[in-house]
Amino acid sequence: MKDDSGGPARRGQPQRFAVIGGGMLGLTLAHRLAGQGRDVTLIEGAPHLGGLASAWSLGDITWDRHYHVILASDGHLRRVLAEIGLDSEIEWTTTRTGVLANGRLHSLSNTIEMATFPVLNVVDKARLAATIMGASRIKDGTHLERIPLSDWLIRWSGQRTFDRFWLPLLRSKLGENYRETSAAFIWATIRRLYAARRSGLKEERFGYVRGGYAGILERLGQTLENEGVHIQLGRPVARVSVIRGRPVVSFADGTSQPFDRVVVTAAAPLAARLCEGLSADDHDRLAGVRYQGIVCASVLLTRPLGGFYVTNLLDPAPFTGVIEMSALVDRDRFLGGHHLVYLPRYVASDDPFLKVPDAEIRASFLRALTGMYPDLVPAHVLAFQVSRVPYVMALPTLNYSDRIPPVRTSLPGVFTVNSAHIVNGTLNVNETVQLAERAAIAFDGEWVGNSLPSLDGQ
Repeated sequence: MKDDSGGPARRGQPQRFAVIGGGMLGLTLAHRLAGQGRDVTLIEGAPHLGGLASAWSLGDITWDRHYHVILASDGHLRRVLAEIGLDSEIEWTTTRTGVLANGRLHSLSNTIEMATFPVLNVVDKARLAATIMGASRIKDGTHLERIPLSDWLIRWSGQRTFDRFWLPLLRSKLGENYRETSAAFIWATIRRLYAARRSGLKEERFGYVRGGYAGILERLGQTLENEGVHIQLGRPVARVSVIRGRPVVSFADGTSQPFDRVVVTAAAPLAARLCEGLSADDHDRLAGVRYQGIVCASVLLTRPLGGFYVTNLLDPAPFTGVIEMSALVDRDRFLGGHHLVYLPRYVASDDPFLKVPDAEIRASFLRALTGMYPDLVPAHVLAFQVSRVPYVMALPTLNYSDRIPPVRTSLPGVFTVNSAHIVNGTLNVNETVQLAERAAIAFDGEWVGNSLPSLDGQ
């Protein structure tokens, strides 16, 4: 037997796993594998944990780089939070939803406000309500993968409601890719949000952990260290290959480490580039997954905006929505008394907007924001920072299940587990945690074929 620098482990020793990627997917998978008695190394190219869930400093506060919310129905995430002692730290809040249409802000937080929404007539509103209710009652959306998103919405909501309500929202989230997206996308979105609403007037009730994801990541990192997981930060991976039948992780600094199993949690196109020697089919399936990215501005203000947690935009704007985090988070305790707003813009992974300079984005976004909220002036803006991520959400294109990339790759001992394996779901932290748990179960048992086991009957 060789030491930690190479060679297979002795009989009776735990398998050496490398988990590449320190986001919530990689962290949860490492946590579950360590619980199975594996020898786990978590490798992250950035100097900190978190990935899309990471935190950063904005002015004099530290909060999430992108907006996140916890639903009462997020059972997988809440189980992990309970294991690390944070489920009791969730603050629950009733929020409101707004819509900007025809230059005016409207509240759409309950059925009464929906009934008086002036953009749609009575018939349109009835069909919209029937669409949402019908989608929320569908338990298995697999058959919706065969139906174009726009066709399904027009059939249920009607052409007028599609043009006036659904189309602006779809374009803001998917761009022109909405034309190639299946109806499973809107089903999964409605199903998750509907689960967050209470009875009666169906008020939205969302939660967050005190201190945001910075506290979650710190506690989860400590838990992994206590479980014996080796965490390597600031270690960009150059490639994953197989040498003499054993997976080897090669780093950008020229060093390398062998393992018994390597799990790559990077986005599918990145995994295709990292994994050297894949079969043509494996490579094409990974590289062929289409992604939406995001350009997300965090804005720290001295004053509130509309008081809505989410404001959806039916009017044109350079961003795709307004997320007023201080309508959810206790600003006096966690935001230094300020108001935190996210202005996301979802783009294709190769969209040139990902390279637009910060100053240009700031000027464009703030000009549009002050147009929506005329009382907002430059002096109210304390900080403005831009995050860019080219690979955020795998697009649920038509018949997506037929093209799911491999989990067990053609490289012996090399696996890929990433957002492309979330089928008929929405990209959120709970779905990500669930995906990690499905992978851990597969590694712990008899793995038949190339698919992950389901959880909770899903």
